[in-house]
Amino acid sequence: MNESLLWFLMTLLGYLLGAIPFGVVVSKALGLADPRTVGSKNVGFTNVLRVSGTKAGVLTLLGDMGKGWVMGWAAMHWLTVESFIMLVALSPILGHLFSPFLNFKGGKGVATALGAVLGLSPSIGLLLLLIWLGTVAIWRYSSGGALAAFGLFPVVAIVNEQRQEFLVFALVVSGLIWVKHKDNIVRLWKGTESKIGERKN
Repeated sequence: MNESLLWFLMTLLGYLLGAIPFGVVVSKALGLADPRTVGSKNVGFTNVLRVSGTKAGVLTLLGDMGKGWVMGWAAMHWLTVESFIMLVALSPILGHLFSPFLNFKGGKGVATALGAVLGLSPSIGLLLLLIWLGTVAIWRYSSGGALAAFGLFPVVAIVNEQRQEFLVFALVVSGLIWVKHKDNIVRLWKGTESKIGERKN
């Protein structure tokens, strides 16, 4: 198959896969509250964990990371043009952020982005994951961990990668994550951001 056609099909598939709101799917499957109606009303891991418990939260995390990873991994193994690889890896993140199943709204993209980076570069993805976990372990702010990890992503890319396309990918993804966390940044500044372990009804 022509690589341009394969890239187009993979990008479309990645967007649709990324658009699946696993937080909603998992919550409905387990008979729990729709995360869009409780807590922060976000469909991502943190809100599901807070309002529905560990099982639902972990399943949501695995689903959201998995859809990013599978497209990043597939792009690395099936495509050769660097720009095509990065666009395919970006597609599930965009699908998660702007899901047609949620009126083009969505989550904040952290888990899906981590999965995509793990698929593209396991070592860098693992480093970002460790930065996120370390920050959360110290300060207990999930949003703070995400902002730290993706704030450092372009720096990590410069230090560890030789591909210019990967750096552009890192800048775009980091920008999207930070923009999606603008309200969290305000709450962190004011000291009103919820911490991991604080359960909300």
